[in-house]
Amino acid sequence: MAELKRLSESRDLTRIERIGAHSHIRELGLDSSLEARDASEGMVGLGGRTRSAVVRKRETSKRRRKGQVVTMAELKRLSESRDLTRIERIGAHSHIRGLGLDSSLEARDASEGMVGQLPARRAAGLILQLIRQGKIAGRAVLLAGQPGTGKTALAMGIAKSLGAETPFASVAASELFSLDLSKTEALTQAFRRAIGVRIKEEAEIIEGEVVEISIDRPVAAGGSGVPSGAAPAGKTGRLTLKTTDMETVYELGGKMIEALGKEKVQSGDVIALDKASGKVTKLGRSIGRSRDYDAVGAHTKFVKCPEGELQKRKEVVHCVTLHEIDVINSRTQGFLALFTGDTGEIRAEVREQIDTKVAEWREEGKAEIVPGVLFIDEVHMLDIECFSFLNRALENDMAPILVIATNRGITTIRGTNYRSPHGIPSDFLDRLLIITTQPYTEAEIRTILDIRCEEEDVEMSADAKVLLTKIGTETSLRYAIHLITSAALACQKRKGKVVEMEDISRVYSLFLDVKRSTQYLMEYQSQYMFSEVPGEADGDDAMQS
Repeated sequence: MAELKRLSESRDLTRIERIGAHSHIRELGLDSSLEARDASEGMVGLGGRTRSAVVRKRETSKRRRKGQVVTMAELKRLSESRDLTRIERIGAHSHIRGLGLDSSLEARDASEGMVGQLPARRAAGLILQLIRQGKIAGRAVLLAGQPGTGKTALAMGIAKSLGAETPFASVAASELFSLDLSKTEALTQAFRRAIGVRIKEEAEIIEGEVVEISIDRPVAAGGSGVPSGAAPAGKTGRLTLKTTDMETVYELGGKMIEALGKEKVQSGDVIALDKASGKVTKLGRSIGRSRDYDAVGAHTKFVKCPEGELQKRKEVVHCVTLHEIDVINSRTQGFLALFTGDTGEIRAEVREQIDTKVAEWREEGKAEIVPGVLFIDEVHMLDIECFSFLNRALENDMAPILVIATNRGITTIRGTNYRSPHGIPSDFLDRLLIITTQPYTEAEIRTILDIRCEEEDVEMSADAKVLLTKIGTETSLRYAIHLITSAALACQKRKGKVVEMEDISRVYSLFLDVKRSTQYLMEYQSQYMFSEVPGEADGDDAMQS
């Protein structure tokens, strides 16, 4: 028992006495310019390539994680900070703004982040019009092409062109096999996430410009030191609102004074009051009072003084998806289940009741259905049961537009021994409108690399871009894009500001592409585990070491 008191003091000694297989490793053994020493800090050999590459990847990860630490206070402003988060986080398709089409649905050579693929983008533009009309349900589109030809970029362009009002649900086919739900339940939830319900209701509001706020503080309050937002008992006041046609004085109670205090409403603001809930919304400052202030905040919004009557009936629109309504009505914790993600299996009876209720709202004019888009990537990963379910689901009146993508040729349908184009059954292929993508030309690769350099804030010389374009043509576009940030870090280590050819050559030698990696494996395959010698027909002659 006495020795237990010295446990924390003896931990370092225990680590010294226990000698492991890699206990001599201290670090990667690199100097300040990321050059590997022959033998340093326990690391020997590897030509320095692997060790330098590991550090560059680590630096890249650090750079991409900058600004992503979110405090608890910022979580309260989640909905307001979504656009900012998208800007700070650079992803594979963060440069996509839309499909790059003009008013006649003709594709521009390079626009809104999209480059090339003119026939595919024109076809996607027609699908976009089909989605916006929302009159035809159960249409399915297949994006087929080689890897790295912009299939996912097309789907992202469709999503950005639709805007926030149209639901867009994205799922990878492999996700269906890693969830706690059954495959059909996961597909059903994905379908209902892609169907929106626009609920309309009329609310009585009072909208006008604040002329004056006067609050009568009772003597019992003990003075004027009342905190902002607090409303002592018996506190009353008057609020004077005006429009271009009229002006009215309203008597205020304690709750309304508290709501006005929280919004920091003052004379000159244009506000809206919900009569039913008492909610106060600050619309901005009146243009007529803009000259009264020499200094205003960067986010100050100036609006016109409202016209007509102060009291109005205004239509308020709420947009939700069918899946959100399902979750709220099926789980005991209700709304909180949307944030925890613990939706679980939703009973068919619940969905039937919700569909019936939504149909009633449609007949009464209280709601309308907004068919959206469900995008399934890697659709060849689905099995025959999922395709049978999709066949039936697309015949439903409430089905969204289905967009699927695959990079497979003629391959086996998962769950069967039969081969089919793209690994999709022929009866399901017959339902699809197929859009094909073509490999990018050298000029298009150069344009895409220019866009990615601007997106990742990397300044690169013309010669370096020519070399990077050549690498992208001979290897792959994805590999060339991956080298941009790595080359920028190599340039940063040599105290440079513009990425040159030597930086591209440096990272090209550190990171192998698929062809060079395959060549390396072919050369040293006998030294790997369970390697097979190519060219030998008999699998029993496979070499193992």
